[in-house]
Amino acid sequence: MSTSHEPLPSLADFAGTVALVGAGKMGGALLEGWIGLGLAPARVVVIEPQPAAPIMALAARGLRINPPEKISADAIVLAVKPQTAPEAIPAIGALVAPATVVISIMAGRTRGFLAAALPKNTAIVRAMPNTPAAIGRGITVAAPGPGVTPAQRQIAHALLAATGAVEWIADEALMDAVTAVSGSGPAYVFLLTEALARAGAAAGLPRDLAERLARATVAGSGELMRRSSLDAATLRANVTSPGGTTAAALDVLMAKDGLADLMERAVAAATRRGRELAG
Repeated sequence: MSTSHEPLPSLADFAGTVALVGAGKMGGALLEGWIGLGLAPARVVVIEPQPAAPIMALAARGLRINPPEKISADAIVLAVKPQTAPEAIPAIGALVAPATVVISIMAGRTRGFLAAALPKNTAIVRAMPNTPAAIGRGITVAAPGPGVTPAQRQIAHALLAATGAVEWIADEALMDAVTAVSGSGPAYVFLLTEALARAGAAAGLPRDLAERLARATVAGSGELMRRSSLDAATLRANVTSPGGTTAAALDVLMAKDGLADLMERAVAAATRRGRELAG
């Protein structure tokens, strides 16, 4: 796994056409990120049966929405729901030109599935973002197909990086584990926040205060971890005084069948389910 440290093409200077197929929450976040980084709305075509008002408003700046004329795109981002893919993907085959790179952020849909539905030899990148992309703090893992050129990979990286960090992996088989860790991971953090708030209320705190404390603690700890060069284990140890209150709590959380074991089982379950959904 690696991040790209090569110079990336500037979206402000991008002279091609990007087609966004599906402009729901994740597709909309990507579009907002692209335009925020300088991509001209006139460079974007949106294929979306029910475009939201903010997307419709961009039409005044040149964004093309469901154009009737035939177009070809330099990059196509597939952001439709996985269950609608069999109906949605064949229709976008007409957008694919010989040099087009198709970037799919659909969970569970493999490159093989996409290749079977798209024109032969289409360059395909499979990617998995997560919901913090909505605020530009997501992380996306991408797996390029065998026909993806360095230039196409750079374009894909630039488009995906509009919502946060991007990591690349060579083995697509790892995408189910990626989905289980980072794709589904925000839900685990939200559950931790819920559980911490309930525990605070059970210890006697007013419910609303417990919820504010839990929310601020999780958010602040995440930001501290993001800014720190220390790993999570060291940050944890730095909060823990021997024989103190934190140590007493960690004795419970780190016991056999504690949090680490539960998390391992949870990620394993999500990974298995991802493989089942992929068929």
